[in-house]
Amino acid sequence: MSDLTVNPWKRHGKDRLYVNLPDGTAVAWADRLTKVITIKVEKYRREAVALLRQHLGDSATVRPASPQSGAASPLPSVRPPRQSESSAPPRRDRPVALPDLTVADDLAENRPGAAVLETIAARGPSSPQRLWAKMLRRPSDWDSWYTGLEGERRVGRELQRLSGHGWKVLHGVPKANGGDIDHLLIGPGGVFAINTKHHQGASVWVGDTMARVNGGKPVPYAAASKAEAVYVRGVLERYCGFSVPVEPVLVFVGVASLDRAVTQYTVRIY
Repeated sequence: MSDLTVNPWKRHGKDRLYVNLPDGTAVAWADRLTKVITIKVEKYRREAVALLRQHLGDSATVRPASPQSGAASPLPSVRPPRQSESSAPPRRDRPVALPDLTVADDLAENRPGAAVLETIAARGPSSPQRLWAKMLRRPSDWDSWYTGLEGERRVGRELQRLSGHGWKVLHGVPKANGGDIDHLLIGPGGVFAINTKHHQGASVWVGDTMARVNGGKPVPYAAASKAEAVYVRGVLERYCGFSVPVEPVLVFVGVASLDRAVTQYTVRIY
C-alpha cells in the first residue's frame, strides 16, 4: 500500500475529498454530494477508491476513465481543423453522439478559475500556510497562481453581466489534450474562446503570435489563444455537424498600457 492520505477540501460551494501522495500530489478526488470519484493517476485507482469509499460508502461510483488522462473529459480529444480548412464549406457528416455525462461533468457549475482552484487545492499551500507566508512577507511559487485566479474571477464577473442578454458563459473548460479554456462565451454574436492574463501595472505589447510584458522575453499569448479557438471549433463541429466559427480573445487584467502590432487582427485583444 502507498502512503496515501484523504484530505477534505471545501471552498467556493464545493465539498470534496482529495487523495494525496506524501508530496501532496493528488491521485484522485471525490465530490461528497454526488459521491462520484475521479481518478487522476490510474496507478493508484484501487487504493484511492478503497480509501474514498471508507468516507463515502460503497454506493460511491467511479467516473469513467478517458484513454488519455484516466478521468472523464467534457471535451473529447479530436483532430483540430488545419489552418487551410478555415474557409472550408460546412460539414455534411452526421454529428457524433454525445458521451454519457455525470453531474460532475456539468461545466455550468464551474466558477471562474475552476482549474486554477483545483490545482491549488491538490498541490498548493493550505490556508494557514499562505496566511503565515503573507504575515512574514515571504514570496511563494504559488503567488502567480493566486494572481491568475484573481484575474479570471474579475473577467468572469464582467462576462456574467451578459447573461441577461442571451449569452452563456462557461469557465475552466478542460481540454482532453491538457490545460483548460479560461472562459467560453456563446451567444448572439458567436462563440469566443477567452484567455485571461493578469499583469498588474504592466505595459503589454501583443504581436502576431507573441507578446511582451514590460519589454521582457516574448511569450506566445496570441499563438496560444488561436490554438485554443481552433481546438474549441474542432470539438463543436464534431458534435454539431456544421461549421462553428470560434474567435480567439485575449483579455489583460490590471495593465497600465496595452498596445498591439498593426498586423495583429486575428485575435481580439482587450
